[in-house]
Amino acid sequence: MQTIKFGTDGWRAIIAREYTVDNVMRVAEGTARWMKQRNMTQAVIGFDCRFGGRMFTEASACVLAAHGIKVLMAEEFVSTPMVSLGVVKTGSDIGVVITASHNPPSYNGFKLKSSLGGPMIQQEVDEVEREIPERCSVNPQSLEFWVAAGQIVFVDLEQLYLDHVAASFDLPAIHAAGISLAYDAMYGAGQRAMRKLFPGAALLHCDENPGFHGQAPEPIHKNLQELSAFIREHDHIQLGIANDGDADRIGLYDADGNFVDSHHILLLLLLYMHRYKGETGKVVVTFSVTEKMANMAASFGLPVEITKIGFKYIAEIMGKEDVVVGGEESGGLAVKGHIPERDGIWIGLMIMEFMAKTGKSLQELIQEVYDLVGPFAFDRDDLHMQEAQKQEIIRICRENPYQHFGTYTVQRLETVDGFKFVLDDNRWILIRPSGTEPVLRVYAQAPDHAEVRRILDAVGATFAL
Repeated sequence: MQTIKFGTDGWRAIIAREYTVDNVMRVAEGTARWMKQRNMTQAVIGFDCRFGGRMFTEASACVLAAHGIKVLMAEEFVSTPMVSLGVVKTGSDIGVVITASHNPPSYNGFKLKSSLGGPMIQQEVDEVEREIPERCSVNPQSLEFWVAAGQIVFVDLEQLYLDHVAASFDLPAIHAAGISLAYDAMYGAGQRAMRKLFPGAALLHCDENPGFHGQAPEPIHKNLQELSAFIREHDHIQLGIANDGDADRIGLYDADGNFVDSHHILLLLLLYMHRYKGETGKVVVTFSVTEKMANMAASFGLPVEITKIGFKYIAEIMGKEDVVVGGEESGGLAVKGHIPERDGIWIGLMIMEFMAKTGKSLQELIQEVYDLVGPFAFDRDDLHMQEAQKQEIIRICRENPYQHFGTYTVQRLETVDGFKFVLDDNRWILIRPSGTEPVLRVYAQAPDHAEVRRILDAVGATFAL
């Protein structure tokens, strides 16, 4: 028997090694047992574009049905936010998404969503994990059997989502603004919805490719060179948007093909929501987000909360409190007026609406941010290394923290989640092991990109990499 452990955002494993139909059925049965203990009766389930998504979804749905759970199932691939919104719109108890999000194509996963339309809180995930049996104990029957019995019902989660978008955004104003868009789906689940929303957009990687052409579908600059080059080569393009495999994260580019990281997007969202739309509420960001977010919130008189890394911590607060903007460095962002869920398509629409309503370019809006909090740059290195070396670095950070990285001197150490070495008011380094992949993540902020690169190289030299 293989022990199944949920990580930062769901259970993820390599297909055909740990991620098998038998193990997925075990997780589905643990989920069903947990639901029945709480008198829950209905679940929404969907899958993204990864290999075997439909097969793993059907197996999970049949196990849930065999336990008496009514299942509302997407017949075609959908984004994670479409499942999360579907839970809310249908009044269901939980959501299940068969996805490994931005992980490499060899992975698949199993995400759990709450009745609020966001990630299930950690305590409940731990409870589900404890219910996973050594082997699935039920005869799940066939999909056709449960459909005929009315226990599995197909639902169009994508259309439900698009209807919600139409009711929430000023789409006529966005289209009237004539913003020329280049969209990169990274072969992921956002492709069909974005094609419907913006039929005139230049589309990249908007076909089904379960192997993602060998590229992890994470919307960061090193994975989006083709989109960046396309924008630079086509002068008329004003905005570039990319989504990850399950379209809950966003990558953003300006008209010059420059990558706009999540720190800048969060600042843009807060500026739009508060200064332009008059919204108030708490600002909630993870430990890896720039302190400039807290600075802007303070200038607006809004409270701030810093969480551990992982969107589930933000979602838990959004489920209880009035939160105007929440987000994390890795592209998972959320705003008031939507579900407590990161949503790459939704955030892209927010930026487009901001541009349309103000008549400003993305560069002009970023300059407005800089006028408030000052300019800065950020980047991240994902260091693949032997586990022993990774653990030794973490041990040093914990027991005898680094005092210098090259010519940079550490002023103080913060340890909310990982190890943030603050160099001065505008420079810092964060070292943290990934919660979903065998890598050590190193983050850095500085006044400009050249210095960020020097800082990251100094960290690599310190680690003798």
